[in-house]
Amino acid sequence: MNAGFGQLLIARFMGFRLMPGQVVALAAMGLILLGACFLMLPFATVPGANLGFIDALFTATSAVCVTGLIVMDTPQDFTTFGLGVILFLIQIGGLGYALMATMILLILGRRLGLRDRMMLSETMSTMDMQGLVRFVKLVTLITFSLEGIGAVLLTFRFAMDYPWDTAFYYGVFHAISAFNNAGFALFSDSLGSFQKDWSVNVIVTTLVILGSIGFLVFEDLLDNIHGRRFRFRTHTKLVVVTTGMLIAFGTFGIAMLEWNNPATMQGLSVGETFTVSYFHAVSRTAGFTSLDLGGMREPTLYFLLILMAIGGSPGSMSGGIKTTTIAIVFLTIWSVLRRDPDVEVFHRRIPPDLITRALCLTLLALALITGMTLLLASTESQPFLSLMFEVTSAMGIVGLSLGDGATRSLSALLTDFGKVMIMLSMLLGRFGPLMIGLFAVKTTAHKRYRFAQSRVVIG
Repeated sequence: MNAGFGQLLIARFMGFRLMPGQVVALAAMGLILLGACFLMLPFATVPGANLGFIDALFTATSAVCVTGLIVMDTPQDFTTFGLGVILFLIQIGGLGYALMATMILLILGRRLGLRDRMMLSETMSTMDMQGLVRFVKLVTLITFSLEGIGAVLLTFRFAMDYPWDTAFYYGVFHAISAFNNAGFALFSDSLGSFQKDWSVNVIVTTLVILGSIGFLVFEDLLDNIHGRRFRFRTHTKLVVVTTGMLIAFGTFGIAMLEWNNPATMQGLSVGETFTVSYFHAVSRTAGFTSLDLGGMREPTLYFLLILMAIGGSPGSMSGGIKTTTIAIVFLTIWSVLRRDPDVEVFHRRIPPDLITRALCLTLLALALITGMTLLLASTESQPFLSLMFEVTSAMGIVGLSLGDGATRSLSALLTDFGKVMIMLSMLLGRFGPLMIGLFAVKTTAHKRYRFAQSRVVIG
């Protein structure tokens, strides 16, 4: 009886097949665990750093999820080897496990099967599975080209203050971190030392923007340049317009809210004020800072919190609700106010199922942020707004934090339970749509009937 039951379990296990999204999410978790083990090695941290397993796991999670929240002083507590591990995790996490695996298969001359293509399509948020090999090559070329250009430019800038070998190391690290929207920096004050340096501001923010708009936009742009297409997709137009509006709105909002704040921008000129405001409006997806966020007024923090929750665009290095999702939500609201039965943008109609998904994703994200904040508020002795800011930053895989008063994120002050909850928030923010497949109940039965409609009074 027991032997038969054991054989049945083994047969069930051997016959169990994971969905492509589940494979990607589980592979990412395995990479996080492996990264934490490497960071725990004695030569990964400086003597006296005292890196525990939870803190190592937190750092690895933050790197793979390209978040940037830190519980250790990254440049001071980790050796060159430890920083190399973090940089490697950022690159793999930014590109995605599935894309890296595909690159290896292509280099080895292997063909991609249907399962590989499904995994890639889900990871990269592509519209279909056609032309995936070309898309992988395009993503790889764009990523390493832009990171390389950014590294060269930053190296020349850092060479003004550091020896060439140090400048090169700093340039490569910050270029990869910026394009992947990771927010890790090799300076304890993030980029505070370069607050008024226009060259660093321009290079870093440009890399962050290019990393947050999504590779579908790059593909559409190149197709139009090479004559494969003769007009931009609605997706591309919506991403570019929404991103531009968020940056402009964010820059103006931060500048106005912090204009006379003695703890942040009161001593800056008008140009410097808008430079710093622009930097943080762009960094809402990355996590770099050029001033102490703890000195910001509460209205500014809540405004920045909203920008972080929205995040970047689909198929990019950044997280959040996504620009296209929030755009569809607002377009739906505008259509309802006008009593227009269709949601339209750029002379195109948005499909009803896409509207439903956008509304569900937005409500789900807001519910998760609220629920996680309430949970932490009941277990941690930190201000409520600070906790909500930290949770939003984690779920939006941003990395901005009100800090612990020193050089680390607020997460450094949380209990081990609190750190685990922030790690879970980062995983949900990065792999949420894929991880849903781990728990989703699938049904093959199709409904053969529909109930009669019934009106309900709302409003």
